[in-house]
Amino acid sequence: MVQIARILVRRIALLVPLMLGIVLFVFLVMRFSDIDPAAAFYQGTNPTPEQLHAFREEHGLLDPLPVRYVAFVGELLQGDMGISVLTRAPVLDQVSTALPLTMQLTFLGLGIAVVIALVLGVTAAIHRDGLPDQLIRVLSLTGVAAPGFWLALLMIQYLAVGAGWFPTSGYVNPADSFTGWLRTMTLPAFALSLPVAAQLTRIVRTAVVEELDKDYVRTAIGSGLPPVVVVGRNVLRNALINPLTVLGLRVGYLLGGAVVIETIFALPGMGNLMITAVKNGDPAVVQGVVITTAVGFVVVNLAIDILYLLVNPRLRSAS
Repeated sequence: MVQIARILVRRIALLVPLMLGIVLFVFLVMRFSDIDPAAAFYQGTNPTPEQLHAFREEHGLLDPLPVRYVAFVGELLQGDMGISVLTRAPVLDQVSTALPLTMQLTFLGLGIAVVIALVLGVTAAIHRDGLPDQLIRVLSLTGVAAPGFWLALLMIQYLAVGAGWFPTSGYVNPADSFTGWLRTMTLPAFALSLPVAAQLTRIVRTAVVEELDKDYVRTAIGSGLPPVVVVGRNVLRNALINPLTVLGLRVGYLLGGAVVIETIFALPGMGNLMITAVKNGDPAVVQGVVITTAVGFVVVNLAIDILYLLVNPRLRSAS
């Protein structure tokens, strides 16, 4: 555990320059965009040049970029993401309201993708080159090629509008009704997770097939151990090390895909918040959402790295 803690501290230390670089990138992109915070603040009115100049001077928009960047980082460290120029509300409050829904959607989709990938991937590997394997290959290739937004529209058409099993849009807080929450989140989560599940299925199948071909598996089965026990206790544990590394990258896809899925299903999450902010020209909200999403992606990948160290003793020894 001491060695794991030492590795963890080293990984966290490496995150500091990475986070500063992410913040710098977002800062520069927003500063060179066409969105003018002063014009957005006075949107719907006819401000005078003096009013625009006063706004820019008051908010430090006339300072040199390095000075503005340092001030921006200082505000972020204090938990200040700025003020929305449209709602006049702190961006942190809006992000805090929208983030839980996006995290629910992301991790529900991740759980669905992992379960589907494990079931289909292991089944395909056990029945290698058989009919189940061929069918699962076709399904996985179809899932990889199918965009999430297209799947979302199909689900709305046939499962929500046609069959009436699920609502077409909206969100129910799980604290109010868990059943209602599950009904509103099922279609978005499946639309978000199926392309990831298809990719992971192929990776899991390949990893399990390689593991099944090793000598210790044949020896264990030849000595009389049931194949189910060998696969469950040994093969899966060793085979899932490589898919685990891919899983961290797929979380980034889920976070990015949530932007589109939330918009389609009218879910008040981070994606919907950012789309609304872009349409209305609210730069503080846009950069707050982007930075929060980037930080979430980095933190989740750090968690995946830690889990990878726990399940892979050889890498832990090498580190």
